[in-house]
Amino acid sequence: MADVERHTEDWQRLPWAGIQRNVYRLQKRIYQASRRGHSKRVHNLQRLLHRSWSARCLAVRKVTQDNRGKRTAGVDGVALPTPEQRLRLVEDLRDLSRKAAPVRRVYIPKTNGEMRPLGIPTMRDRAMQARVKMVLEPEWEARFEPNSYGFRPGRSAHDAVEAIYNYVRLKPKYVLDADIEKCFDRIGHKALLKKLSAIQPIDHLVRGWLKAGIMDNREMIFPAVGTPQGGVISPLLANVALHGLEDEMNSLLPKSSRPGVIRYADDFVRHEARYVHGARAPTARRRAVSLSPQPTGRATRRPGLAGGDNRVRPG
Repeated sequence: MADVERHTEDWQRLPWAGIQRNVYRLQKRIYQASRRGHSKRVHNLQRLLHRSWSARCLAVRKVTQDNRGKRTAGVDGVALPTPEQRLRLVEDLRDLSRKAAPVRRVYIPKTNGEMRPLGIPTMRDRAMQARVKMVLEPEWEARFEPNSYGFRPGRSAHDAVEAIYNYVRLKPKYVLDADIEKCFDRIGHKALLKKLSAIQPIDHLVRGWLKAGIMDNREMIFPAVGTPQGGVISPLLANVALHGLEDEMNSLLPKSSRPGVIRYADDFVRHEARYVHGARAPTARRRAVSLSPQPTGRATRRPGLAGGDNRVRPG
C-alpha cells in the first residue's frame, strides 16, 4: 500500500474514502493470512499497516471524532482537538519512543448500585491504541472462537441471545450462568503478552500501556495485573486473554457430552443436557485471568405445548 505523504493541510479534505479503503485492504490480507496459518506473512503485513500514514489518520479520526468518549480528557486535559491539532497528532504518532502516560481514573455507576472504575488514557495514547488495534484485530478475528460475541466487530448482544435460543429451542437443557471475576482487573500482564506474541514495536507499546499506572484522585497506582477499562485496546486484550475458554472447559469431557458455551465479554453460559451438581468453572492460569469459583445462577428450559416454550425459567 502506498504511504501517502503528500497530503493536503486541510483535515476535512483528506481523501478519507481512499484512506479507509487502504486500511481495509491490508486488514483483509492480514485476516486471510491468519486464517491460513501464515504467521510470517501476518507479521509482515502488520508492520506495513502499522507504518502507514492511512492507519495513523484513521486512528486519529476514530478517537477525536467517531468515538463517544472524544469529549473526555485524560491526565493531559486534552479533548476535542481542532483540525490543525489532529494533523499534528497524525505526525506525532510516528514517534514510537515516547513513554505512555498514566490513565485518569473515573467512576461510573453500575446497575447494581456499585461504581465501575474506568481508566481514561490521553488523546495521544488513545490514537496509538486505535492504531495498534486495527493492526492486531484482523489476526485475532481469524482465530477467535465462533461462540464469542462481546466487543467484536459485526457482533452484538442480540447475536449472543440468538445463539442461546438455538441451543435450547429443540430439547430441554440446563443453563449455567457464570462470569469471569473482575476480568479487566485480573488479567496477568506476562501471560497476556506471551499469548499476544505481537511484533515489535507493538509488544513494547502494549507493555507500556499495561505498566503506565493509574492517576486516582492525585494518587498514582501501579497495579501488577489488569488492564484499565476505558482504553481503546482494552476490550481486544480481554478477548485475547479469554480466547480458549470453550476448549478448556470441554477438554476433559467426551465429545458426545460436551456442553455448549456462549460468551459475551466476561459473561458466559453453559448449556448441558443434565445438571452436574457442584459444577465449577475451570481454572484459567494459561489464559491470564481468574474465573468465579461457581456459576452465578442455574436455570432449565422446560418444553411447552406445540413446539416448546422458549422461555428460560429458574431451575
